[in-house]
Order: sequence, then structure tokens, then C-alpha cells
Amino acid sequence: MAEVETTKDVPATAEVEAQNEPQEETKPAPTEPEPEVETMRCVRLNGHGGYGKLKVEKHPKPKATDGNVVVKVHACGLNFADLMQRQGSYSEAPKVPYTPGLECSGVVEEIGEHVTGIEVGSRVCCITLFGSWAEFVAVPFTHCFVMPESMTFEEGAAFPVTYLTAYLMLFHCGNIKRRKSILIHMAAGGVGTAATQLCKTVEGLKIFGTASASKHEMIKEFGVDHPIDYRTQDYVHAIKDITHGVDLILEPLSGSDTKKCYDLLNPMGAMICFGYANQISESKGVFSAAKNWFQGVTFNPTKMIPDNKTVCGFHLGRIYTSIDLIRDAMKDLMKLYNDGALKPCIDSVFALEEVAKAQQKMHERKNIGKILLSPLKEPEPEPEPEPKKKKRSESKVEAEQKPNGEAEEAKPDAKEGEKEEP
Repeated sequence: MAEVETTKDVPATAEVEAQNEPQEETKPAPTEPEPEVETMRCVRLNGHGGYGKLKVEKHPKPKATDGNVVVKVHACGLNFADLMQRQGSYSEAPKVPYTPGLECSGVVEEIGEHVTGIEVGSRVCCITLFGSWAEFVAVPFTHCFVMPESMTFEEGAAFPVTYLTAYLMLFHCGNIKRRKSILIHMAAGGVGTAATQLCKTVEGLKIFGTASASKHEMIKEFGVDHPIDYRTQDYVHAIKDITHGVDLILEPLSGSDTKKCYDLLNPMGAMICFGYANQISESKGVFSAAKNWFQGVTFNPTKMIPDNKTVCGFHLGRIYTSIDLIRDAMKDLMKLYNDGALKPCIDSVFALEEVAKAQQKMHERKNIGKILLSPLKEPEPEPEPEPKKKKRSESKVEAEQKPNGEAEEAKPDAKEGEKEEP
């Protein structure tokens, strides 16, 4: 019996010892570290209101998806539409927060599938539906245009929106080749200078242009025959002193000016409305903007028929998907540039961090030509504040508090009616 019991105890003891043996820890399978997300600097519109709503932030760099290219931005343009976006009056804008910017130039860094005609390293200018105020932007290749070798990045950024807008208004909407006279409002701005240069390609066209007096010499160099100072002159009277009216008007103002321009048209004339500049002002309040809106005109077809006048609206963003129209127009514009007929006028270039200064300059209409931003530009150092000049009474007290011999005796204050010595 003892032998039988011993034989049964052996495996039981071995099993207990095995259980008491220290177990090897099971190590988790090694995991690959997540790749770092590449970031970039970009301007973000975080709300509607003042300049403080625009901030430079870091966000993920875009990737090239099917049919798109990623462009390293060298320069990007400012437009009145950007001012309206910040003020919350641009209906086409996405919900905040987002990165504004409707045009840029740069170098293609990455291409997606099904991209043709553009390679990595191509110098391009682009039309963007927002997003170009950044170090990088993803753009459909259909809206990227290879720049001529002689075109600078600054010129490329100033080219797409302004020249396409001017070209399509003049040659498609306005039938400019059949006109004898034109009024270009805001002739010193981006679209104004582009339209003037394009008008000079049409023989025998008399060009009127409005701008402040300080800009008249410049717009005359571009081709304006009759500059009008809108601040001191009534442009209607100024034009009617020379001729009865005009055949074509580019009208970016809105409000009461729309009615004035319509009345200024000759029979068979056309007015093309493409902006709301009168509503864009930091100094105007809500009531002033509302007043300007209600001063606008509603066109009655029964009146327009006997007037023999045409009223047309133009919005480049609404034809963004009309690819053939845009590409054909850009082809013509690039040829005119190569022929020397077009030369973008650059007013100034600001760093991304200086976007508020850039917008303020446009608001105050102090620019001649295009205002640009550049991610490659460093912001200018802020000027040091001038030290406050001390009042005479403060200087007198300081002089009296100094030890004897260190300062001249303070002069007595001038009596009333006596002049102080300089």
C-alpha cells in the first residue's frame, strides 16, 4: 500500500513545483511610432469683425489627393472679397474658422493621381477657393497655370483674380471691342489697373478712371485718358463736360453710385456690377451700411427696354467650375503678358503676420495696384514708441531735486501773455 501511495505523490509534487516556478512575462508586440504630422503656418479667420479675427496659426500641411497638386506658396493676393469675408458679408465663404485666400503663386511640391500638364517643380499661379494664405495649399491642377519664365512670383500672385475678372467682364460681358468709351471706377486698384491695361489693347477707346488726386499720374501711365478725383469731383459732371455719356462702366461700388452710373450710360451702353466697395469701411456702422444698401437701385425691365441699356453682374467665384472658360481666358492673358501688353502693378508685399496691416491699407484705399502676402517674408520690426516729452513743470521739479551744481537753475514759468524762449 505504501508503494502505491508514493507512486501517486510524485506527479502531484512536480505539478506544484512547476506552478511555483516564476513565469516569463509576455511582452507586448512592438508598435511602430506614429509618424509626425507635418505642419505649416497659415492665416486663420476665427470669427467676423475687426482685424484681430485674423491670426497666424500652425495647422497640418495638405496632401495631394486625386486631381490635386500641393503648391509651396511664395506669394498670395489680397482682394476686396477677403475684406468682406472678415466682416461676415461674403455669402460664398465657408464657416469659420478657415484659411482665406483666393489666389497665389509658388512651386509645385507634390502631385496627385490623374494630374496632367504640371510636374513637381513647376512654377505656377493658381486660383483657389480659399486656403492660399498659407505656406502650402492644395489646388485642383485645372486651376494651376504654368507661369512664363519672365513672370515673378509676385506678379504671378497678382495675376489670376484681377486679370481674369477684368478680362471676362470686358471681353465676354462688355463686348469691349464694339465700345468707344469706358468708365473704370477705382482705377488705381488691382482690377482697375488690369482693366486699364486690357482696354489699351482696343484701338480708339476713350478711358475715364476714378482715383484720388495723388494717384492720377500713375493711372495715366497705365492708360487712363481722363482721371477723375472722386473725392473732390462729381464723376457724372466731369464726364458730361467732355462727352454725353459712356458706353461701358465697370461698377464695383454699389449703393447710390449704381443709379448714377446707369443714368450715365449711353443708349446701347452696358454696366457691369462686380462689387460692394461702398459697404466695406471700418468707419461705417451698421446703420450707415444699411443706408447704403437701401440707396441701391432695383432695375425694372419695363424701364430698361425703352432705355436700351444693359445691366450685368459678375462674380468670378461662381464660374470656378467653368474650367474651359477660365483656361481659355488665362491662355489669352498669358499671351498678352508675353507680348508685353500686361504688367501687374504690385503696391506692397506683407508677411503673413502683417495681414492686419495689409487689410487696413486696402480698406483705406492707399494702394496703387495689388497688395500681396508672402509666407517667405519676415515681418518688419515694430518701430519703437517715441519717448514722451516731459512737461516744463516736470523738468523744473527734476532740476530742483538734483544736487547743487549738477543742473542749471530752472527758469521761472512764463507769465500769462508772455512767450517762452525756444
